[in-house]
Amino acid sequence: MNRKRKSHRVGWPRWPHESDACPCGSLLAYAACCRPLHAGALPDSAVALMRSRYSAYVIGIEPYLLASWHHSTRPPSVAPDPSLRWLGLEVKRQIETGPDTAIVEFVARYRLAGRGGRLHEVSRFVREAGRWYYRDGKFPECGEPGAAPAGAAFSG
Repeated sequence: MNRKRKSHRVGWPRWPHESDACPCGSLLAYAACCRPLHAGALPDSAVALMRSRYSAYVIGIEPYLLASWHHSTRPPSVAPDPSLRWLGLEVKRQIETGPDTAIVEFVARYRLAGRGGRLHEVSRFVREAGRWYYRDGKFPECGEPGAAPAGAAFSG
């Protein structure tokens, strides 16, 4: 069966249905993938946190994004752009750099103002008291840490 993938608009007026494919692209149902994390379960790895954060950007769950962002780098708010459509996520690599640190490299595709784009980030994660947090990321294509391509506002 050849099914078209839906693109997802930030700030959906509703959460995905339990049986919908998870926005993170895992090929699992949302109920079996990112929903438990959005409901309070702890991710077992940095890549699970990164995927759940992508889904939270897709759906527009600002409290989850802020709670999963390390306090040392967390912004005061995350304001999703309602004209931004996230189209897909590809995890390129994941590396445990220590017992409580990891790196996840990903590419997220999006459409903004009718133009397609891709956000390529190498994100750093830290685990404190058994909980994973997004710390920060670098954008290899921009050549500088913390500077996302124009219009894209997703951080691992």
